[in-house]
Amino acid sequence: MEKQAEGREKRVAVMVDCDNVPPAILEDALRIAAQFGRIALRRAYGTAPSLVQGWQQMLMLHAFTPCLQFAYAAGKNTSDIALALDALEALCDGKAEVFCLITSDSDFATLARKLRERDGLVCLIGEAKAPQALRNAGDEFFEWAAPRPDESEAASSKAVAGPAAKRRPKGLLNAVTLLAGDSAEGTVTLSALGQYLKRTDPAFSPKTYGHSGLLDMVRSYDRIAVRRDSNGAWLVGLA
Repeated sequence: MEKQAEGREKRVAVMVDCDNVPPAILEDALRIAAQFGRIALRRAYGTAPSLVQGWQQMLMLHAFTPCLQFAYAAGKNTSDIALALDALEALCDGKAEVFCLITSDSDFATLARKLRERDGLVCLIGEAKAPQALRNAGDEFFEWAAPRPDESEAASSKAVAGPAAKRRPKGLLNAVTLLAGDSAEGTVTLSALGQYLKRTDPAFSPKTYGHSGLLDMVRSYDRIAVRRDSNGAWLVGLA
C-alpha cells in the first residue's frame, strides 16, 4: 500500500466499528494508521451499550468523536450505515484520502471497494475472525490480536546502566520495524521516524526517556542500525 512521500502528508480518516471490535485494538490501530499520513478524522460508531459501557474511556483518551447511533429496530445496522455514509462524504469533500477502517465485519467490504473505486486508499484493521471477503476488499489488511504479557517488553523499558538512566521503550523498536520493514531499502529516514512518533503520540520526546535527541535514542538500541546516506541524511533500520 502506498505510504506518504517524504515531506508530504496525506489526510487519514480512522473510523471504528465499536459494535464489532474491542477497545484494546485502538492504540495499535492508531500506530498502523499513522504510517500513512496525518490523522485528520477520528470517529467511532456504535450504539449506547458499546460506546458508553465499553469504549468511553478509550475514545476520550485518544480524542475520538463518538458517533452514537440509536437502534430503531432490532437487528438493524444503524452504526454501519452511519460509518459508511460519513466515509463516502469525507472522500467526496476532500477531507481524507486514506481510510483506516477498524472492523472485522464483512458488511464493510462493499464500502472498502467503493472507496477504492474513487481513488481512496483503504487499510482494514481487524481480528482473526475477519472473513476473507473483508481482507481482500481493501489495499491492505492488518490482523490484530490481543497482546499477551511479555517479559522482554518489560525488560526493554528498564533503565540502561549508566548515569543518564536512559530508557528504551519498545514502541520505538516497533515503529522502526513497521516503517523500515515495509520499504524497499529496509530503512526509514530519521526525520520520517520522528514525524511518525509525533503522530502516534503528540507528547513524545526523547528527553522523557533520558536521551538528548532522537538520534541518541535510536543509537541506544542493539537491534537498530543507523547510518548516513550520500546526502548526509540519517537512515534507520533493523540491525
